Amino acid sequence: MFKGLWRLIGIVVLVCSTFPTALWADGGKQVYIGTLGKSPIVLEMNTPDVEDVSGRYFYQKYRKDLMLSGRKDGERLVVDEGNDSDHEGTPRPKIHLQPTPNGLSGEWTSPQGKVLKIELLQAKLPPVPAGTLPYLAMLHDVAPYEYLRLQGMKLKQGQTETFMGYTLQWWSEPQSGMSLFEVVSGYSSGERQRINQQLMGRLWQQVVSFHDCLTQPGTYVYSQTADPLWMSPSVISVNIMAEDNCGGSYSDERDMPFNLDTKTGKTLALEDVLWIGQGEPKHYELSELDDKASYDAYRAYSEYRTNELAPWLVGQLRTLYPEEVTTTTERNDGCVYGEEQSWKFPSWYFTDQGIKLLPSFAHNEAMCRSVEWSVLPYNLIKQHPGHVALKLP
Repeated sequence: MFKGLWRLIGIVVLVCSTFPTALWADGGKQVYIGTLGKSPIVLEMNTPDVEDVSGRYFYQKYRKDLMLSGRKDGERLVVDEGNDSDHEGTPRPKIHLQPTPNGLSGEWTSPQGKVLKIELLQAKLPPVPAGTLPYLAMLHDVAPYEYLRLQGMKLKQGQTETFMGYTLQWWSEPQSGMSLFEVVSGYSSGERQRINQQLMGRLWQQVVSFHDCLTQPGTYVYSQTADPLWMSPSVISVNIMAEDNCGGSYSDERDMPFNLDTKTGKTLALEDVLWIGQGEPKHYELSELDDKASYDAYRAYSEYRTNELAPWLVGQLRTLYPEEVTTTTERNDGCVYGEEQSWKFPSWYFTDQGIKLLPSFAHNEAMCRSVEWSVLPYNLIKQHPGHVALKLP
């Protein structure tokens, strides 16, 4: 997929003035490409506060982040390598960097006194190649450091399987172990292209999450499994189950189901399928909040979830499953499913009987998230249709 891209990036560094600068997600962050000794690296620095400089870099060969922290001394950056908790009481490598007309230069010094020269140029990325996955194109514009990390990574082809009459081809990224499938038969070529753009974007998103977890101090774990849940001519449901411990005291397991409209390839929100409010069904994602108007709209959406959807869901589930939906802690497992808080922002996916809802619980009540019974039947869903016209069972 990315054959020869690092060679292209090397050319970009030499003639970077011919390409537009990438858009940074945070104005305080700058990304650089160059060498530490003879080894190619990518470095990101965040320098808004002279007394609190932070950053990270990775060797192109390994792609694993090494964290940086320190301060500014005039125009010079003086930073230590590694997390404080991982090197408490022990010397750490130091990096000294000076600004140059097009980047940074300086030295890396080991605790034993070994010195390696650093030469860096500010990264200026070429336009996104035609056919690039939308997720990677987004990284190019708002997270160039992560975009550069993924360049050169190749997916390993795995097994094929048939699920509900559709043929799936599995792929994995060997370094992280993240995996997901493409759909290779059962839909039109245009539908498959749009569906697979979403699926492969999710796979690369998990690779980014894996590397982000590795930046945390202490013991870290990030693993995932993926499963197709439901496939039909109109919708696809997939679950990604992630287990992570990214520097915390305890690990966590999270189901992250997502649902696709097969005609458009777009991700479906619950309001696209179920709407019990007034007026036109709407939903908002946090990533869309870029001005006061969108924040006001999201606040209205959140109020809908709190004041209308959650009470309605609890009432319907209590009618359908009176023994499971309780308001006391008398259950043997201590899980309480009759409180609205758990149903404001449930995860969900399609099944043969209806929409399966997964309640939201805090980390210390994670065992309460997995329920076998919480299905809203399609005959009820059809009485409250959402924004997207779907052919449901």
